[in-house]
Amino acid sequence: MNTQATPSPQFYLTAPAVCPYLPGEMERKVFTHLVGPRAAEMNDLLTQGGFRRSQNIAYRPACESCRACISVRILAHEFEPVRSMKRVLATNRDVIATVYPAQPSTEQFSLFRRYLDDRHQRGGMSDMSALDYAIMVEDTHVNTRIIEYRRREPDSGISTEPKGELLAVALTDMMSDGLSMVYSFFNPEYEKRSLGTFMILDHIARTRTLGLPHVYLGYWVKGSAKMGYKTRFQPQEHLTPRGWEIFDPATDI
Repeated sequence: MNTQATPSPQFYLTAPAVCPYLPGEMERKVFTHLVGPRAAEMNDLLTQGGFRRSQNIAYRPACESCRACISVRILAHEFEPVRSMKRVLATNRDVIATVYPAQPSTEQFSLFRRYLDDRHQRGGMSDMSALDYAIMVEDTHVNTRIIEYRRREPDSGISTEPKGELLAVALTDMMSDGLSMVYSFFNPEYEKRSLGTFMILDHIARTRTLGLPHVYLGYWVKGSAKMGYKTRFQPQEHLTPRGWEIFDPATDI
């Protein structure tokens, strides 16, 4: 009989820092490392328990006086796009999505910088270099993919690589119960395309095709304008002290 104990992850607590979402609040996080042969299994369990992944770290808020960050996941098989989302799908019918291993490229980084410089000039990622971006993509011990979204160009001969302008990119974890959108970015010049919404709709479709139930969107923060879009994708579940529960937008007053 093997009596050796199964290694358990070690959790740590960060020092307080200014909250990036709500003014006047301080944030703390509990985190652990996702490494070794059980990294994918642990990522599944922790994500289902409200954690998020960043490189080889899994973390979740552990703030002393605030519980505003709520984990959100879409119920893919029950989702039906509203009229505005159908328009987004129609607008982007010329876009091809291609899945790759988690490997960075200079083209991706160029788009990433344009996105940060337009949308997150004062954010914690605003000064990321090409090396920082490469680490964000490659430093993973779980089943991670890069999805590139390109505008379709007329066929110009046989090619093994999709052609066309790179419009958007998603870094996505493939989990046992669905897809987790770790990070995504897009060309801010194409505002009318609503590329952020389009990528979420594409992930819902991919999750359905895989026969899996959930698309994990990370944290929704009530009162934070930058997080408001997440509750548009219904039905969805929010992680509460009682577990995952259906979110009713009518009660969100």
